[in-house]
Amino acid sequence: MHPFEYGDMFVNPFRKVSVIKTVAIVPARGGSKGIPKKNVKELNGKPLIGHILETALSVDEIDRVIVSTEDAEIAAVAKEFGAEVPFVRPKELAGDKIGTLPVLQHAVNYLEKKEDYKPDVIVLLYATSPMLSHSRIVEAIRLIKEKNFDSVLSVVEDRGHYWIENREKYERLYPKDLKNRQFTKPLLKENGALYITRRDILMEKNEIVGGNIGFLVMEERETIDIDELFDFEIVEIIMNKRVRV
Repeated sequence: MHPFEYGDMFVNPFRKVSVIKTVAIVPARGGSKGIPKKNVKELNGKPLIGHILETALSVDEIDRVIVSTEDAEIAAVAKEFGAEVPFVRPKELAGDKIGTLPVLQHAVNYLEKKEDYKPDVIVLLYATSPMLSHSRIVEAIRLIKEKNFDSVLSVVEDRGHYWIENREKYERLYPKDLKNRQFTKPLLKENGALYITRRDILMEKNEIVGGNIGFLVMEERETIDIDELFDFEIVEIIMNKRVRV
């Protein structure tokens, strides 16, 4: 069988089907330049992408977990972990300059046109956030469903002081007025771990984050974005320490 010819779609008979259709999409292209085959590189005994797939599949609030990839090896690994790979991502959407928005829209278009399945909520997860926890995903999904947000993203508080270049000199950007730390409002910085959006924001407004936006504030230590080989080493140390504790 060709690695993309998956007629036997994985179905978990014990998974609860929610009234609001919620789909998790994990973009995972095969052409990583910084770390070759990064998405399937071993991290603490399993392929990198396997960590986020296991976590997503354990969330009852998520009805389907779909991997969007053009790479046969990634597709095979994803299916081994129980995710769906219902299509081959087109080559024109697999380049390193392609943003995530068209990749998500392609996946949703496929589900709607080929399967007559229209998701209400799309959860964007990345293989490069292997430490993202089950509870944080649940918390974010409940935020968008119960608080009437159109989109939710994960952030960390940033209390740094920032300067910006302006006409060949630097000026203070934030905070404008210096105060004691406890009286300074923190900036919210995206940590790239989790994005959730309603279908109409994604498909009609052409935005991943838009409308009435909610924020899931996380601690800096909760997730590390895997970008370099050093990040693999750090995350393995943390994971092993958690197991020992």
